[in-house]
Amino acid sequence: METPHQGTALFHLPGLFEFYDLYAAFLPLYRAHREYFYDWCAIGSIYGAPSDCLWAGGRVEYSDRTPREVLALTREYGISARLTLSNSLLRPEHLTDPDCNALCRLFQEQNDPQNGAIVHAELLTQYLKKNYPSLYLVSSTTKVLTDFNDLQRELARPEFRYVVPDFRFNKQFDKLQTLSKSEKDKVEFLCNECCYFGCKDRKECYEAVSRRNLGEEPDFSCTSPGAEEGYRFSKVMKNPGFISVGDIQKIYLPMGFSNYKIEGRGLGSALVLEFLLYYMTKPEYQLQVREEIY
Repeated sequence: METPHQGTALFHLPGLFEFYDLYAAFLPLYRAHREYFYDWCAIGSIYGAPSDCLWAGGRVEYSDRTPREVLALTREYGISARLTLSNSLLRPEHLTDPDCNALCRLFQEQNDPQNGAIVHAELLTQYLKKNYPSLYLVSSTTKVLTDFNDLQRELARPEFRYVVPDFRFNKQFDKLQTLSKSEKDKVEFLCNECCYFGCKDRKECYEAVSRRNLGEEPDFSCTSPGAEEGYRFSKVMKNPGFISVGDIQKIYLPMGFSNYKIEGRGLGSALVLEFLLYYMTKPEYQLQVREEIY
């Protein structure tokens, strides 16, 4: 994969396990026909977790691909692989889970490019830092950081290479522009969140996913306006927190922000392809890329 230059937008893409087949088709095309894609962007990482991962959170992925298979793919194309270990309800007894530890050991073995983990629970953050120090850590958006002082404290923590704030920070430019360069380098914006902008149950929603991964049945259902419609990209584009291609080029990159997370786990490969087309592909080549993939 190409070496990003200063001013490059790094996209962190969803479905490391779930969308393996999509990336197995997309990445060769991305390498062979770089002219199809914007020269101001690159792939920063692909994130996800196996479907049976106790430490996972955020969303539940379903895939029969093995960790070794996904690592072979990301290594071939020089892309960092991130484990989504953002379960917020972990207890000390969960840290001994043999499958999760084996997963981290395997991901730590590959150092070029370096792999990472997205985390929420402080318990797991300290455990990974001690036992798997070669994995870089990302502070998860599931923490729902909505207070600017909390965000600054999180950015100041040396444990985290990146911090993903709540998407409702995306357009608070008066506050974002006060961040130092080192702080801006750590901010990773969630671009295409579908959640209702005024939602007050975001933490509870993420906790429900954490409970499912722990084998519990959560007592939660989303009551936000329009939740019954599911994810619609056309609707997301009208969300006040949505970050468009134009926003990245004209606002965020000039402000000094480089990292952009695309959500999509659990949404299906066809919709994730639309994200790849919208955010990374030049309009005149979008049809060609879509035809090559499908």
